[in-house]
Amino acid sequence: MGATANFQQESDTLTRRSNATPSASTLLGRKGSLEVRLSRDPDDVAAAQSLRYRVFYEELNARASAETLIWRRDADAFDAICDHLLVLQTENGDTSSDAIRIGDAQVVGTYRLLRQEVAQRNAGFYTQDEFDIATLVGSKPALKFLELGRSCVLKPYRTKPVVELLWQGIWNYVRLHQLDVMLGCASLEGTDLDALRLPLKFLHDEFSAPAEWYVRAQPDRYVPMDSPGLPPVDPRQAMRSLPPLIKGYLRLGAYIGDGAVVDHQFNTVDVLIILPVTSINNRYFSHFGAPDDLQLPTS
Repeated sequence: MGATANFQQESDTLTRRSNATPSASTLLGRKGSLEVRLSRDPDDVAAAQSLRYRVFYEELNARASAETLIWRRDADAFDAICDHLLVLQTENGDTSSDAIRIGDAQVVGTYRLLRQEVAQRNAGFYTQDEFDIATLVGSKPALKFLELGRSCVLKPYRTKPVVELLWQGIWNYVRLHQLDVMLGCASLEGTDLDALRLPLKFLHDEFSAPAEWYVRAQPDRYVPMDSPGLPPVDPRQAMRSLPPLIKGYLRLGAYIGDGAVVDHQFNTVDVLIILPVTSINNRYFSHFGAPDDLQLPTS
């Protein structure tokens, strides 16, 4: 199937999904001229895909297929079944012709959210290709899981207010759907394992998941994170070497799965984040209020 046909099929699927569900308030948070909300239609999803292309492929040098280069969008089959979190700059954003916009607002950040009940009705979780999360999910039938993925923010907006707003959106989404566990891949930039020995060992030594939350990378993709010959790691130095997203997860109380995975397409080394809601310090989110018109989105 050619590039045009692939994206047309995806667009048709997103349109059917949008038309099949009633509209609901999708606002999940606001901070000054920034707001975070869920995607409402295929145009919103296309904007998220365009932002992902700009960050992953233009900035971080992911390997683009011919189809991706033609459309300048990072897209896959999971986009049609996920909810997409969008951070919008509603005032004083970039007004240039190449800014990614929805109406009068500029799209500056996005996150992809996949609930367990939706994944089970479709092709499962995206993360399963790298980590054996099915074993963990199956061992906890009373809990509801949420997969987080495809996170990115435009470089000028990688600031505390935007990161906090993303987490406000995720937290309100978790509360709305009464979810129990968040998980997903988080990435270290580059594929040079020698250059990443320090942060990988630090994550292994200090944040490995306990037995009840243990997940291992898929056998054919497993890369050991421990480096027995490496001198003791300075925690401060190691923490500084981590991407802001992973540091944020760790501060919330996340665990790290066993083994890393090299993702050559996206030019990263991935680790698994496992974040039970019960591990989160309630004070972290105590200042995150829900908008008065917040309603449960339908899938």
